[in-house]
Amino acid sequence: MVISLNAIVLSKIRFKDNDLIVKTYTKQKGVVSYILKGILSSKKNKKIAYFQLLSQLQIETDFKPNRNLHYLKDCKNHHLYTSLHTNIYKSSIALFIAEILALVLNEEEQNDTLFSYIESALLWLDLNDDLANFHLLFLMNLTKYLGFYPDYTHKELNYFNLHDGEFQIHNTSNSISLENLTLFKQFLGTNFDTINQIKITAQQRTAFLNTILKYYEFQLLDFRKPKSLQILNDVFN
Repeated sequence: MVISLNAIVLSKIRFKDNDLIVKTYTKQKGVVSYILKGILSSKKNKKIAYFQLLSQLQIETDFKPNRNLHYLKDCKNHHLYTSLHTNIYKSSIALFIAEILALVLNEEEQNDTLFSYIESALLWLDLNDDLANFHLLFLMNLTKYLGFYPDYTHKELNYFNLHDGEFQIHNTSNSISLENLTLFKQFLGTNFDTINQIKITAQQRTAFLNTILKYYEFQLLDFRKPKSLQILNDVFN
């Protein structure tokens, strides 16, 4: 059955000599992966530009529910970025976010609200330049859709209630420093248009990002720190 999907590119790996396997997150079918035959050959390599990380595409595909790898019939840009792939700061964030999303998104089912959040956040990143804290807020807000957004009803407490434990201040595997707890509380409930009001140093940003990633590790069994983390830290330091 040929269907049209709105898709965001999460990852791509070379397969054999001229083929590419592309993992996408789609609005209609969740995670869908494609085998792109011969796309790295000299005759077809112009099409590779469509599949940059986090590109937003409209794809026509011969979709079969029980197939692991699908085939493309056609694709075009759904949203054409102006700076996401050309600005070094934005492209570093894009690399990092794409790796995070490829790690945490595995469901083959429709989730309109999650797709809309990712779509709108990427468009904001493309159009705005005050972005040093973008990845921090993106990860914080993403937890809403992954099911472990912190309960901060009682902000005066030194911990956040979770579904299966507490994220506290003390020397345990789920500890958090007082400074990072304060930042947690600042970011909770913030939107992208106001993140520039949160003033932190590069060192604080790095420490807080590590805390967020630790929070992900605490909640997601197979989560691991992304390889692109060092690149992101180097660019913003």
